[in-house]
Amino acid sequence: MPSFPTLPTPLANDTVELRLATERDIPEILIAHQDDPELYRRLRLERPPSGAELGTRTELASTERAGGLRLWLTIVIPDSDECKGQIDVHDADLPFGRADLDIWVVPQHRGRGLGTAALELAGRWLVGTHGIERLQLFIDPDNAPMLAAAAAAGFHREGLLRGYFSAGRRGRLDAEAWSLVRRDLAQTPRA
Repeated sequence: MPSFPTLPTPLANDTVELRLATERDIPEILIAHQDDPELYRRLRLERPPSGAELGTRTELASTERAGGLRLWLTIVIPDSDECKGQIDVHDADLPFGRADLDIWVVPQHRGRGLGTAALELAGRWLVGTHGIERLQLFIDPDNAPMLAAAAAAGFHREGLLRGYFSAGRRGRLDAEAWSLVRRDLAQTPRA
């Protein structure tokens, strides 16, 4: 059965490092949701996660990674181990080489290129090194910073998916579809 690789050392570029998510990230995740009351909606959650839910997720992360189901990465800046955001690789279908991504950055570090750098680093690692053929991002059409980060990281816009996500009482939400495929790696990101 295909699985996501382990990270014996963090992935790194000049701007960010990516490491496996751990329990020590939970306080920063909770604070990020307090500092940005809309974060859970952007991540298509029913409500902000609780500490207990994040603890359970942390306990399952190794099993999900090994089973090829999900990979949960934490974004840190060089010379720090404090969570500045996360990338969630989910809905993976590794035998067919596909996976979806979600990303968020703590409000205090937005607009500094962390999201772009993290997307580019994760995308090139997963597609270029570990056999994923297609990564997908589904972005709120009103989230201009995220749309710009996806483009700068080398993802390509595929179009608007009307009513793509169910949002409970809020009805259905549109999503912009973006992807990174293996042939994109030969192109220079549009930073």
